[in-house]
Amino acid sequence: MMRMVRTIILVLVGSILLAACAWLAGTSRANTESPQYEVLRTEGKFELRSYPGLTVVTTPMDGAGTSGAFGRLFRFITGGNAGHGKIAMTTPVLIDAAEEQRTMSFIMPRKATATGVPSPEDERLKVRTLGAAKFAALRFSGGRSAENEQAAAEALRRWIGEQGLIAEGGVLFAYYDPPWTPIPLRRNEVLVRVKDAAR
Repeated sequence: MMRMVRTIILVLVGSILLAACAWLAGTSRANTESPQYEVLRTEGKFELRSYPGLTVVTTPMDGAGTSGAFGRLFRFITGGNAGHGKIAMTTPVLIDAAEEQRTMSFIMPRKATATGVPSPEDERLKVRTLGAAKFAALRFSGGRSAENEQAAAEALRRWIGEQGLIAEGGVLFAYYDPPWTPIPLRRNEVLVRVKDAAR
């Protein structure tokens, strides 16, 4: 009897914690600026989107990997720039999966873009402008791993072909949540720039 009571209590506590984490993740995401895009087509978890031009700050993912690149970008938005001012964090964090050199980028908020993004103090950071474009996108679950990324990228490329779209450029991964967000609640996406329909 006591074992059953303990089990029920554990299930209830677990459910409450999961609900709290879901609320925190949703609230955090809702309070963080993300690029506005137009959904042109939807099929299950796949979307064809139209993005406006974006300004990003980019750095190579060198031997230090994700943490090293993220740290450089975070120092930039917290004052490591020519103006020594703080810049609001946005989502998602972008990882360009180019074979020769992976890069990580922070998208600059609209306010910083309007007033002018200051030059980075760290020479490994570059401010770039990405032109307006269409992207095929797929939301996928799980943690950030090479296996999950590869499976998602392959599924998206198959969908692009099925839709008669033409892939243009490499694969981008978009991560919306901090690392402490429970894996089932994370929003992960893979994106590929595409040209207009081939048919």
